[in-house]
Amino acid sequence: MSLHQPHIQAPVPSATVGGQGMARDYYELLKPRVMSLVVFTAVVGLFAAPGHIHPWIGFLTILCIAVGAGASGALNMWYDADIDALMKRTLKRPVPSGAIAPGEALGFGLALSFTAVIMLGMNVGMAAAALLAFTIFFYVVIYTMGLKRRTPQNIVIGGAAGAFPPMISWMAVTGRADLGAISLFLLIFMWTPPHFWALSLWRSDDYARAGVPMLPVVKGKPHTRLQILLYTLALVPLGLTPVLTGTGGFLYLACAAGLGAWFLTEAIATFVEKDERKEPAAHRLFGVSLIYLTALFASLIVEKLLQLPAFPAFWS
Repeated sequence: MSLHQPHIQAPVPSATVGGQGMARDYYELLKPRVMSLVVFTAVVGLFAAPGHIHPWIGFLTILCIAVGAGASGALNMWYDADIDALMKRTLKRPVPSGAIAPGEALGFGLALSFTAVIMLGMNVGMAAAALLAFTIFFYVVIYTMGLKRRTPQNIVIGGAAGAFPPMISWMAVTGRADLGAISLFLLIFMWTPPHFWALSLWRSDDYARAGVPMLPVVKGKPHTRLQILLYTLALVPLGLTPVLTGTGGFLYLACAAGLGAWFLTEAIATFVEKDERKEPAAHRLFGVSLIYLTALFASLIVEKLLQLPAFPAFWS
């Protein structure tokens, strides 16, 4: 599909007509599965950061990040309601289904955004609040409005929004974003493209129908598989960098090495995949990518809870 070909417009409820949304619909508007990953990585940043934070302040930090993530999800669903109505994966979302009117989703998202940023600034710190505000802006304006419908690099650049949460919680503890926080950011940033491109391989028809220029739609599946492999080759050694920054210890190193090898094995299997209809290797890679990120970040929490020593930073 050409990048300049307009996608079919689907009917979207009028912004002036109230939906029949219930609490469940507003919960779905927050993209709870995405929010759960954001909360998890933010908790890791809170644990992994050097220093101490009062439990109440730590709780407020995670709460504000969660609310900010939910606000971003609501604003994304408001803006993307037209293309969501064209894809099987998203057509039952609250706005395209008519449960919540677009105007309600917009107001809900804006209210949550301001609440999260103001609460974080007043109770935790202005630096963390500023980064949260920028994260919401980046996801909604730069990614959703600016990149998603215009370039196949949407996931590469837009992935930064999902990589900021551990930096925000790290800054809540330390007041700054040092190399330890940056290593966590880069890990998520580099993980995002192969993770979402694996999904896009078997969802390419959906994206083509909606006119979203995901890589398989614009460049084809063979090129997408190559890019997945190249990004994975960069990701696996990058996954070891928290060891160099004094953030991870032996447990983290073992997880990063073992799961990195597994990730790379599945990326190679995806690269040589012949079944372009069912994409079994891409399905496996998508699952392995979730295990990879979850296990690596969980190991940092376990090391902190068990008081296992981290490796000294390479510059110490």
